[in-house]
Amino acid sequence: MVTNATAPPNAFVPPAVDIRALTALLDGEYAAVRDLVRTNLSTYASVFEEAESLGIDEFRERVRELVVALAATGQTGMGFPKEYGGGGDVGASIAAFETLAFGDLSVLVKVGVQFGLFGGAILQLGTERHHAAYLPDVISGKLMGCFAMTETGHGSNVQALGTVATYDSHSQEFVITTHGDQARKDYIGNAARHAELAVVFAQLEVDGRREGVHAFVVPIRVGGAAAPGVRIEDDGRKMGLNGVDNGRIWFDGVRVPREALLNRFADVTPEGTYESSIESPNRRFFTMLGTLVQGRVSVGGGAVNASKVALAIATKYAVRRRQFEADAGSEEQLLLDYGMHQRRLLPLLAATYALHFAQDVVRTQLHEVFSGIKDDEQARRELESRAAGTKALGTWHATRTIQECREACGGAGYLAVNRFAALKADSDIFTTFEGDNHVLLQLVAKGLLTDYASEFEDMDQLGMVRFVTGLAVETVIEKTSVHKLLERVRDLLPGGDDWDQEAGLLDPDYQLAMLRYREEHMLAGVARRLKRGVEDQKAHPGAVFSRVQDHVIAVARAHMERLVLEAFTDKLRAMPEGGNKTALRLLCDLYALSTIEADRAWFMEHGRLSVQRSKAISREVNDLCHKIRPIAVDLVDAWGIPPVMLRSPELIG
Repeated sequence: MVTNATAPPNAFVPPAVDIRALTALLDGEYAAVRDLVRTNLSTYASVFEEAESLGIDEFRERVRELVVALAATGQTGMGFPKEYGGGGDVGASIAAFETLAFGDLSVLVKVGVQFGLFGGAILQLGTERHHAAYLPDVISGKLMGCFAMTETGHGSNVQALGTVATYDSHSQEFVITTHGDQARKDYIGNAARHAELAVVFAQLEVDGRREGVHAFVVPIRVGGAAAPGVRIEDDGRKMGLNGVDNGRIWFDGVRVPREALLNRFADVTPEGTYESSIESPNRRFFTMLGTLVQGRVSVGGGAVNASKVALAIATKYAVRRRQFEADAGSEEQLLLDYGMHQRRLLPLLAATYALHFAQDVVRTQLHEVFSGIKDDEQARRELESRAAGTKALGTWHATRTIQECREACGGAGYLAVNRFAALKADSDIFTTFEGDNHVLLQLVAKGLLTDYASEFEDMDQLGMVRFVTGLAVETVIEKTSVHKLLERVRDLLPGGDDWDQEAGLLDPDYQLAMLRYREEHMLAGVARRLKRGVEDQKAHPGAVFSRVQDHVIAVARAHMERLVLEAFTDKLRAMPEGGNKTALRLLCDLYALSTIEADRAWFMEHGRLSVQRSKAISREVNDLCHKIRPIAVDLVDAWGIPPVMLRSPELIG
């Protein structure tokens, strides 16, 4: 905690941070869950040394053992129904997963595969017969499984999968077949060694008619050996996460009973009649995928917490390590007292806090939708969009933060004992799995451009373009704006067209207004370009979309950055006055102004930022870094990372 007794008159006095109270705020309603995970992490901290000393086969076995041990504590089953041995709390399961990211990420991902993907697919896509048959053993870790969606030829475009499940009405079985190597299941976690069952996504064919992608429970091992008709191949050593046994799977006419179809949204009668309460194939497909959104929420939160580990190490190192004298005859200066070092680390610290609060929002939305508190289609579509965008921003942030923190620790940061080697290698794939980030941001933009219209699930990329071009541009702008932009801004910050020149840089209303203006201006621009391309230039909608794709991604990112800032601002408004609120206000200002500064070219091009004001923002960012520096260690300590998780004896003592 910072002491202020020696501060000179009129100097900035750093706020007193109550670390324990700030930890309680960050842990929120799931503090007990997070503490359970922290205890488990400390108990099994030897996994770090084991990752470095064991061979790949032995380490995979050790990770499996740890996953089963964690299951025995109740940590991994919190999102499953109580009647099958779970905890009945979806939000708690996400909080547990997020906290587990303080530790070894192979364990984290193995937990995600077993309980989130495999178990989650059975829970969300299956019905009571599947739940009763499988969930108790899945939750305990006795029955290991995998989630076989991705194929060598198709990852993001799931609707084009090549695996086929043909219904045989005579035997009342589905016949699962891999048509060529492009249709083999690939990169599947748990497949290479441990999974006995797979949830296999395949094109359903009934009586010669394709009904789209559906999911089936398929045995892939019997007695430890590949099941008849199943071929399994190890993907081999990867860039990271080598405690997870990723593999490839081929199916050669594998037969499973009719009941193997996960039939929450569709079924096939014994006679071979396809039935579904959702008539539209596209809507049915997106409804099915929408139930699996929990994975994206989990990965985004895990990435943010991996960032916290990197920042905690780098920040603690920066208040111990000295280099070069600031004045003749003085001792060498601490790294974190250098302005450039503050610039490197502290905006990332601020962004990590901002993303933490944004993750709180999407976790709450997930819990409300999946618990039935909010069960309307609008809420589900907004959840899918927000989960996609938060995952993209959170995982990109982790990649950037871990790299910057490694560099900020110099050569010592390159040593494996200091965690950066594993953090970098293991988290890099987070930007790809559970959805490539650029593809996910297109989903965000689709929601914005259609205002989550009732036809949302029926629209593919071309359908979205046609939907937008079928409306007047002004209608699109009106539909996609919560308020009318300039009127709202003028009401918010009186001053006419000079509102953004007269408002204080630290005024939260100014900060939010700038991000709203950017988002809505970009959105209107995308709508105009789409409409102009199709109507005036008579171009094919697909070609038009491809030409504006960079614009589409930019508006989605602008939208998400605005939502992240709003989440931070809303959290601040709800806090009582005191040192912790003052500290978080500094971080929120730093996040907001850093975001504006990073895109200053756009704001200047569009007349929202003068040269003088742009320079003033940079000065303010520097000043905020200087003010946060005395409390930086308190702010990383408030994350409650168990000290043994940081390792790094040479860096942090």
